[in-house]
Amino acid sequence: MPTPTSPVHIALLDDHQLFRQGMRYILQALPYVASVTEASELPELLATCRQRLPDVLLLDLQMPNIDGPEAARQLLQEFPDLRIIVLSMFSADKYITQMMKVGARSYLPKDVDQEQLRLTIEEVLTTGFHFTPRISRALIRGVQHPERTPTPRLPDLVQLTTREHEVLRLICQGCTAADIAEQLFISRRTVEGHRQKLLEKTSAPNSAGLVVYAARHGLLDS
Repeated sequence: MPTPTSPVHIALLDDHQLFRQGMRYILQALPYVASVTEASELPELLATCRQRLPDVLLLDLQMPNIDGPEAARQLLQEFPDLRIIVLSMFSADKYITQMMKVGARSYLPKDVDQEQLRLTIEEVLTTGFHFTPRISRALIRGVQHPERTPTPRLPDLVQLTTREHEVLRLICQGCTAADIAEQLFISRRTVEGHRQKLLEKTSAPNSAGLVVYAARHGLLDS
């Protein structure tokens, strides 16, 4: 995974001061991180974003005055390019599915190790998202049990090339762009091109939408 070449600004939205301090210490050790901004409430973060939009936001799922989905909606409505990574102690499918569909770029447990956190941040910075097998399983189960986790309506089955189908299956397995490139013996740029084409063909809003699309149309079993 290539590391970012330009200075990176990261923001934290979490109401626990001790957690924020620990995360700041970890993040500041990354060579490409230029600044780490902390906020305990959404209005404070919104003011910060209006002055300078961070490259990545690490967002807690539950806070005293607002929950993660609503915070993400408000942030993305005003800053649609904001890359949000959820960090939460809640790992149930419904939380993961909800946040990914709102527009989060990845979802990690709060007990994630430093190496996985670093890899996730770098993947989100370089490709725009980081899909894990846990995220994929949550989205697929959401399709299988729509009464528990409603899924958005997606278009009818579209024609995919053999390569697009291969890339889609690997995305659904939680593979990174680098993993897919290695497995298919193609470049990362080619992988990202196929992913963009898949988004256009399926009208999926993001990678979460691609997993939902694949599960709904039985493409994971073919």
